[in-house]
Amino acid sequence: MKLGLNLGLFGTAIADNFALIEHAESLGYDSVWTAEAYGSDAATPLAYIAARTERIKLGTAVLQIPGRTPAMTAMTAMTIDHLSNGRFLLGLGVSGPQVVEGWHGRPYGKPLGVTREYVEIIRKMLARTDPVTYDGEFYQLPYTGEGSSGLGKPIKIMSKPKNPNLPVFIAAIGPRNVELTAEIADGWLPVFFSPERVADVYLPRLTTGFAAAGDPDKEHRFEIAPTVSALVTDDLEAGRLQMKPALALYIGGMGARGRNFYNDLAHRYGYGEAAETIQDLYLDGKKMEATMAVPDALVDEVCLVGSRHQIKDRLEAWQEAGVTTMIVGTGDIATARTIAELNASA
Repeated sequence: MKLGLNLGLFGTAIADNFALIEHAESLGYDSVWTAEAYGSDAATPLAYIAARTERIKLGTAVLQIPGRTPAMTAMTAMTIDHLSNGRFLLGLGVSGPQVVEGWHGRPYGKPLGVTREYVEIIRKMLARTDPVTYDGEFYQLPYTGEGSSGLGKPIKIMSKPKNPNLPVFIAAIGPRNVELTAEIADGWLPVFFSPERVADVYLPRLTTGFAAAGDPDKEHRFEIAPTVSALVTDDLEAGRLQMKPALALYIGGMGARGRNFYNDLAHRYGYGEAAETIQDLYLDGKKMEATMAVPDALVDEVCLVGSRHQIKDRLEAWQEAGVTTMIVGTGDIATARTIAELNASA
């Protein structure tokens, strides 16, 4: 199992503390990943990291689809891939209705259809075989709709991409989105992934997606790369407490009632009653109470927390679940080092 490092949302802090990334590269981590919501973007920090590293791959987890045209994403991906000498991994996600409509000013609409067209266009652009045309429900190239000047023409990307087959990863947790990811992407970026739930929650959806791809080898090439919050500590209770605020935020506050994908996931994992309690408390402004309502069992399922011995035992479950890259979410060098040592000895 390969290891990645997730730096989270606050990419600007990288300039203040680069030691974690340097250690990850020296420890043999395969990749480092940045994120974005409505603060720092995910692409700029990777260009900075590319200039200060030599081997480690550079991934976005994720670039928000509503925030960029397919062409802008294709240009960004090609540029970072060139600057890093072929180390870029393109991770995409649709975000949620609150951010899409509240921040980007775009209709949330039909995210599955948008994602399919977006990936198709990016692949056509990076292939650079012909000037790109596309006639989809959500994207038309050249654009000829309302407000068009009528002067648009098919265009081919100016520079030759270093890797025309740049790996595309998609962040997905909803059942239909997981199916689509298995069909059209090279890899999957799940969050709050539970290795114990693969057979009943995820495998049927992945299998359906692989079948729709029409490629008998797709399943064997497909990357499963969950981000896993991690902390090595001998105080398990204190470690769990450090994991719970993020779970409470996503399950309780990252979406409205009836439209929270993370809350839905907790229900599918069998934590429905707790998920409803967390959401009610969080949306009522009782964030501390919501945090304390997160079950210890859920933390233990989706995070890596505990002593060196406890984490060694849990790593085996992730390996057996078919995870190809574990993207470790930590800012702690000791934790990153311990997981690298345990993974190498497995």
